[in-house]
Amino acid sequence: MQQQSAHIAGEGPMIEAVGLSKFYGDFAAVRDISFSIDRGEVVAFLGPNGAGKSTTMKLLTGYLSPSEGRSKIAGFDMGEDRIAGSTRLGYLPENGPLYPDMTPYGLLEFFAQARGLAAAHAAQRIKEVVNLCSLQEVLQKPIGKLSKGYRQRVGMAHALLHEPEVLILDEPTAGLDPNQIADVRDRLRQLGREKTILLSTHILQEVEAVASRVLFIHQGQLVFDGSLAELRDKGDNLDAIFGELTATAPSQSK
Repeated sequence: MQQQSAHIAGEGPMIEAVGLSKFYGDFAAVRDISFSIDRGEVVAFLGPNGAGKSTTMKLLTGYLSPSEGRSKIAGFDMGEDRIAGSTRLGYLPENGPLYPDMTPYGLLEFFAQARGLAAAHAAQRIKEVVNLCSLQEVLQKPIGKLSKGYRQRVGMAHALLHEPEVLILDEPTAGLDPNQIADVRDRLRQLGREKTILLSTHILQEVEAVASRVLFIHQGQLVFDGSLAELRDKGDNLDAIFGELTATAPSQSK
């Protein structure tokens, strides 16, 4: 079967949204969002709770079908060639589903088999992501008995298992204590040296810690797309800038 829209290394964006909209009746969860993210960029997807960040990420990954528009991962249209696009994508949803009765090792082994990794390669990749995410101490404990921080690490290890070029991470530090947050940020900085990352957050400090570019969404619409320096040009205090960007409703015209 002929591949569709295959990405050639070094050409085109790694993440692309083109006119993405999602309607539930008369309610627009996301309206006409367009942006592209190039190879090697670490981009923060910022906005208040309920702004449409998680919905947009689900549309990007193909988890949800858009009412209008399309998304691409590494050049693959996620509406037409989702399986091929998913091989290049690692997705960590907020409160991502994990099997509580399984151990981290059992979970990683299961998903390695599900993705068709050869046994020797799977064993090597499990070892690598366990080391990267520091899971050695809990590798044989039931996931349901782990702390929120360790469950996040398991989810990250799962997202990285198949060596994806693109990472889409939805609130990866939500519910973590300060030490756990610092640990996740360190890992994101490390991953950002070789991956394209879109990181959803409503925490301004997250932006400063890991990202060089900001997408800001408010009431389902993109209201800012620029560098952290450009965002700071709007004012000295990120909290004040956040307030300014959410002070008025965006235009509802298409």
